[in-house]
Amino acid sequence: MNGAEYPLWVWIVFFLTVLSALFVDVGIVNRRAHMPSRHETIIWSIVWISLALAFNGFILTQFGTPKAKEFFTGYLIELSLSIDNLFVFLLIFRYFKVPAKYQHRVLFWGIFMAMVMRLVMIFAGAQLVENFSWILYLFGAFLIYTGIKMFGEDESFDPGKSSMVNLTTRFVRISKHYDGDSFFVNIDGKRTGTLLLLVLIVINVADLVFAVDSIPAIFGITTDRFVVYTSNIFAILGLRTFYFLLVEMAEKFHFLKYGLAFVLTFIGIKMLLPLAAQGLIMLQGGGEDSAVNAFLQRFVHHEYEQTVINLSLGVVAGSILTSVALSLIFPHKREG
Repeated sequence: MNGAEYPLWVWIVFFLTVLSALFVDVGIVNRRAHMPSRHETIIWSIVWISLALAFNGFILTQFGTPKAKEFFTGYLIELSLSIDNLFVFLLIFRYFKVPAKYQHRVLFWGIFMAMVMRLVMIFAGAQLVENFSWILYLFGAFLIYTGIKMFGEDESFDPGKSSMVNLTTRFVRISKHYDGDSFFVNIDGKRTGTLLLLVLIVINVADLVFAVDSIPAIFGITTDRFVVYTSNIFAILGLRTFYFLLVEMAEKFHFLKYGLAFVLTFIGIKMLLPLAAQGLIMLQGGGEDSAVNAFLQRFVHHEYEQTVINLSLGVVAGSILTSVALSLIFPHKREG
């Protein structure tokens, strides 16, 4: 079952849920620009997670346990990758010295635009997988490369050296100051972007880069467009609230990076296993006269799909929980 095979009313339920929650969040609770309190961020974090779990329950009742497991696994992957990416957002805000009370607005519009961009990327990716199934092997190889790279080096981001910043300021008139929470102002009769607009563009480009990792990772769990997109969106919906919740704890989860690196590597290997199994079958003559070949044939034809999904869910959840626990047991040592 892919996105096109789901009833229209299911998509309507999803979008009504998301848009209603966003309206309450932005149109009522956060109507005025302000720095959310810790109490407020905790409450809204619970709200976003509860919405995702409620929707997961909706999928369970309508489409069964397998789809619910796929959604939950995809949600965990995207949520954990998003939390890791919040640290990059923190660097961007610090570099541009964005006032705390305006960060909320940037993150909201960044998430709104991310919903649109990911809709295009996910459906385009699903169409590619449907027409060229071998592309999953490329996704798998890319995830293994990304995971190993995360193990071996510290990722850094310097907005001042970003080609996107230079490209944007070359083609878009950008002022060098903030004007409240406005993205545009009129200067000498010309519409000019404020520094806040530049920050929004950088945030969206960063999110686009993050999607290059996270979307192939979820395709490693399922190619169901509806499950991939909804789990993706429910995860990034809480990104803005989680940012303010984690901004004071950025250094506490220093092992999370390694947990995510393991998850990406594991999913990449899982995506390449059918190819490896097919290769072993060819080496042994392609027959089904042995127990090994019979097992490999069933594996290639995805007869163990539910077992693999259960294993993936366990590995993803276990890796994230372990990395968080290790971060708390072995606190990051401050230099000096």
